[in-house]
Order: sequence, then structure tokens, then C-alpha cells
Amino acid sequence: MSGRLQGKVALVTGAGSGIGKETALRFAAEGARVAAADLNGDTARATAAEIGGDALGLELNVTSAASIAAGLDALLAHFGGIDVVVNNAGVTIVGSIMDLTEELWDRELDTNLKSIFLVSKAAWPHLVARGGGSILVTASICSTHALQNDAAYCASKAGAAMLTQCMALDGAKVGIRANCVLPGFIDTPMIHGYFNDQPDPEASRLGAAAMHPLGRLGSPRDIADAFVYLASDDARWVTGTRLVVDGGLTTGLWGG
Repeated sequence: MSGRLQGKVALVTGAGSGIGKETALRFAAEGARVAAADLNGDTARATAAEIGGDALGLELNVTSAASIAAGLDALLAHFGGIDVVVNNAGVTIVGSIMDLTEELWDRELDTNLKSIFLVSKAAWPHLVARGGGSILVTASICSTHALQNDAAYCASKAGAAMLTQCMALDGAKVGIRANCVLPGFIDTPMIHGYFNDQPDPEASRLGAAAMHPLGRLGSPRDIADAFVYLASDDARWVTGTRLVVDGGLTTGLWGG
């Protein structure tokens, strides 16, 4: 690899699988020192073990300010500082507003949106102490294009994208860049769960792949590579952007 993140310290949430795991691996391959965090501590530690070296695995509940504070304390004690935060942890709960309970709504919004506020707020002064840094967010094409029977997910991702832009404006004066990636349908355990909730899971999967003009579902690597760019000095003049990585889905067959 080219060492595009050499010397940077990164926290990646939701790093036990899917996009988060691949991002943690790619960051490490590009020279970053990585703390892989996940609600499931075993999967977080497994990702860290796969990275090797001084990688850190953290059990982290991104909806809890106390858990986040403890995780950051461990990261700072281990690495001495932080340069990049990847807010990737998330869930998808299928349902229209008539299907969703208040509890399910709150779980989706807490995990997908409130967590970005809590993690970014906790990391902010430590990024400033390093002279600035980068806050990254996994949003979704569902932040700009509605998906039937996925009301809470779409609402949470729209909020995530707007919060990213607000952080970009607020962070500019202290050297913090904030950007988000809008993935299309990515081949991860989360999307498998979505397909499995449909009447015909296999037909749903094939239909989703066919909707992308490039002819396939995205891979976690497709999104991780976008995060490498946004975290690197190559993107030093990029902030507040919504980088669409969707195989052409919102350009072509869906959303026009």
C-alpha cells in the first residue's frame, strides 16, 4: 500500500463486520494505527487481531456517552491521541411508520444518528489538540432517496448526512474536516438482514443488484477505499461533502 494514512490514529465504530471491519483493515494497510470498536467486543478484538501490531479492539456502545468516554480513554492511553473518527455503527429496522413501535424508532435513531453526535462530540477536543482531524460518517443513498418500508432508517441517514455538513462548518475554524459517504446496496450482514425480511429474500437480493447500473451490489472494500481517500491528506481541501458510492444507482435506474 501507499501509506496514505501513515502516522494517523483512527477510531472505527461498527468494526466487527462489514464496512467497518473492511475500513479498519484498509486504514491499517495504509499505515494508520487503528482502534476497532464494536458493541460486540469479541468481534472488535477479532478485527484488531487480524490487523495485528498495536491495533486495539474496543467494546463500545455508541449510544452511551459513558461507554464512549471509557473507550476514548483507552484509545488515548494506548495511542496518545486521535486523528480520524469513522462513525460507521448502524442498524436497519424494516417498517413504515405504521409498523414501527416507538421503541424501534428510538433504537434506529439512537444507533444511526445520536451515536454520531455522541462519538464526534467526545472526540472533538482530542482532534483539536492534534491540530485538527477528520470525522467521517457512513450515511446512505437513503439519505436523499426514500425507500419503501424503511422510514426510520431513511430518516436517520438523512439526519446523519446533514449533521456531517453542520460539523464541517463548525469544525472548519479548528481544522476539523467532516465528510460522509453515501453507499448504495452493500453486500454486508446488514443488507442480508434486510433481504431476509422481505417475502422473497433471493428475489429481493437479485433485484437490488440489478438496479445498480454497474451490475452488482457494492462490496465493503468499495466504501472503505472512499473512506481512505477522505481521511487522507489527498482530501485536505474536502469538507462537508456527501460522496456517493453507489454503482450508479441514483444516477440511473433509481432516483433518476
